[in-house]
Amino acid sequence: MQVMSQPVLIVTGASRGIGKAVALSAIKSLNANVLAVARSKDLLEVLKQDVDKCGKGHCLEIVVGDLTDERVVTRAIDRAIDRWGRIDGVVANAGVLEPMALVEDAPVQGWKKLFDINLFSIITLVQEALSHLKKTNGRIINVSSGAATKAYRGWGAYGASKAALNHLTETLAVEEPNITTIAIRPGVVDTDMQGLIRQEGKASMGDFHSKFVDLHEQGKLVDPQDCGHVIASLSISGSKDLSGKFLSWDDDSLIEHRRKN
Repeated sequence: MQVMSQPVLIVTGASRGIGKAVALSAIKSLNANVLAVARSKDLLEVLKQDVDKCGKGHCLEIVVGDLTDERVVTRAIDRAIDRWGRIDGVVANAGVLEPMALVEDAPVQGWKKLFDINLFSIITLVQEALSHLKKTNGRIINVSSGAATKAYRGWGAYGASKAALNHLTETLAVEEPNITTIAIRPGVVDTDMQGLIRQEGKASMGDFHSKFVDLHEQGKLVDPQDCGHVIASLSISGSKDLSGKFLSWDDDSLIEHRRKN
């Protein structure tokens, strides 16, 4: 086992969108080592190629698997420890939006599947990582959503899971005072999830749908590299006085964590 001075992060949902942006910023700009987890082997290989191109292939390890499988979580933790000997931060980014449906229509099994991904897998990840994070006074960054505090028609399952994630963040801040736990609202980010909303959301979302279509057409979606850099930076150097808070990625208190243009 080789102990490294560079910070070591575990990033979930790292094959695309925000998660990929977090991983790339952490490695390229913040000199971190990253254990990247996602279900898509092909997309994780693309991430690896991107990192190899900048000469930092040694800073990335990948684990392919579904985080609702506890064995995948254990494998990710063990791989990080075996490779680098420590864990300094966890970025819980993996999440899904479906089912997009009214409460009246959405099958309970759909809610349960979403909660398995958006909440329960994160609890498992935190439980597995805590003993290592306690040794480093580490950080947990939970990628939340504005839907945690604002109801959108057809997003009952998603919004409820993110509200629960925010509460988990507050609870961890109380129970684990030596670990900094922060929930981040990344904004309306230009990712595949937004494409799904535009293509399939109209039926369940009604008038709420137009907001997301308009933001796309007006070029106002958040660049994943912008919010991703903030999240990566927080996972390495987020201040203890932020622990337990739910903050937007562009909050004034996070200016020092923004990407330099």
